[in-house]
Amino acid sequence: MTRNLLAGLAALIAVPLVSPIIAMPAVAAPLCDKLGFAGLLAKCNRGEPIEITLASGQPLGKGDVALQSGAYYEMKITADGSAELAISGAPFFRAIWMNEIVINGIEVRPMAIDSLEFDKAGVATMSFIAIKPGSYEVRIPNTTSDTQKVTISIQ
Repeated sequence: MTRNLLAGLAALIAVPLVSPIIAMPAVAAPLCDKLGFAGLLAKCNRGEPIEITLASGQPLGKGDVALQSGAYYEMKITADGSAELAISGAPFFRAIWMNEIVINGIEVRPMAIDSLEFDKAGVATMSFIAIKPGSYEVRIPNTTSDTQKVTISIQ
């Protein structure tokens, strides 16, 4: 009987300690407090642009990139036409809410993408909101060099 009483008391004590942690929603932290009508797309919530270069034998980016969950970003992908190259990173593309991809002035609003391939020189600009925290890679498919990938972390 004493064992059952102690087990019951332990359960009552443990429930309040665990419940608040489980019940709390995940909260993204935008870069500004006054979002206005534009919401998360507001100018004050925009992070630094991300530059990606697709060129044969050249590094993909300038180093690792850190993003803030809940902030708006633009990724500019420029291909120089030196080779038919693609950029892939399905796990990263699934961790963001993609607003649009602009290719030659045409706006595309995809649900999701796995990769973008450039057959010749051109520019594609993706605008998105970082959502799911984690570390992700965007890379040229079928390459192993560290210069052919960019690590993007969402915090």
